[in-house]
Amino acid sequence: MRITDYKVYQLGKGVAHGQTWASAAIIVKVTTSDGLVGFGEAVPTLRVQPVVASLHEVGRFYLGRDPTNLEFNVREWHKHDFYLPVSFESTTALSAFDIACWDILGKSLGAPLHRLLGGKFRERVKVYANGWYSDCVSPEQWAERTKVYVSKGYTALKFDPFGAYYDWIDDKGIAIAAERIAAVKSAGGSNLELLIEHHGRFRPNSAIAVGRALEQFDILFAEEPIHPEDIDGLEKYRNSTKLRVALGERVLTKEQLAQLAKRGLLDFFQADITNSGGPTEARKMVAIAEAFGIEMAFHNAFGPIQNAVTIQMDASIPNFLIQESFYDNFPQWKRDLIYDSTPVVNGHYSVSDKPGLGVEVNEKVLNELTVDGQEYFNPDEPVWVIGGTWKNG
Repeated sequence: MRITDYKVYQLGKGVAHGQTWASAAIIVKVTTSDGLVGFGEAVPTLRVQPVVASLHEVGRFYLGRDPTNLEFNVREWHKHDFYLPVSFESTTALSAFDIACWDILGKSLGAPLHRLLGGKFRERVKVYANGWYSDCVSPEQWAERTKVYVSKGYTALKFDPFGAYYDWIDDKGIAIAAERIAAVKSAGGSNLELLIEHHGRFRPNSAIAVGRALEQFDILFAEEPIHPEDIDGLEKYRNSTKLRVALGERVLTKEQLAQLAKRGLLDFFQADITNSGGPTEARKMVAIAEAFGIEMAFHNAFGPIQNAVTIQMDASIPNFLIQESFYDNFPQWKRDLIYDSTPVVNGHYSVSDKPGLGVEVNEKVLNELTVDGQEYFNPDEPVWVIGGTWKNG
């Protein structure tokens, strides 16, 4: 079996309110000599055009290769791409093809991914909601939206309460954030787990001041409290607060993870399967994390193919903590792309036993929503912000 063709789909439909990055998706379709088809997904966040170009670079390498020769193919591209370990565009392009190849392998064997990865630890995957708090500014708005998602069955919510503060935050900003967190905690009840997203926005002294203020809330973890390039700053934060730290969506290699783990800089790891080398590399990251006593909470913010492969990985690993989910906050067309087949029910995903990634792709949606050009950009609100929250009160 050989790869005979691939096609890159840049998708979009209007501007998705709440998460502007959700307005776009990048899907790759890989076709083999025996007619099997696999799908992968790459990361779109303000990088759509460079990522599409990188997919074509990786695509010409994969043409003619055996898609089931997973480890060899990844290592060969590592040999050819001189900047792979530090190029987000290259790592996400490689990830998309690797995901598609795992999909093909599963379909060729009539087995879901979790079976190929060692079997199933769990039938259901516990999730936390993200993207649920668009336009929430006042504590009352935060409380009312919390009640909506608790009523849907979610028992864990992640959110960024820091408004438009960046690099630094003053006492007023910390007090506003604490009021928002308190509102969510009160509205959600004692059984609701809180996960606080920092988006890697703070310098160490501000992050530490925030962390000390958050210790009263018994949160599950603080995510990316420090700018991700500031490793010494993260160590200072670890030595100055009692909060558990999660990070990883901007960690591109298993070697980076190993260095962070050896320094004891994280409690939970949030690898993103669509930017760290696909399942081939993600399973190695899982093993490294397990060796250091670190639980996994995969980053999962982009689209339905990423969501599907992440659920399969979650099912198969021993050191699973909790799974991020934007599914209820996707634009409808992203759910339609997989026939709305991975709903969140009572705060959990069910694990599919269908071959490959466990979902079927609606190619009509692929063809109808194909677009070109740069994605939407709002200079007044960073693309990573949940819409309508870049405000300090």
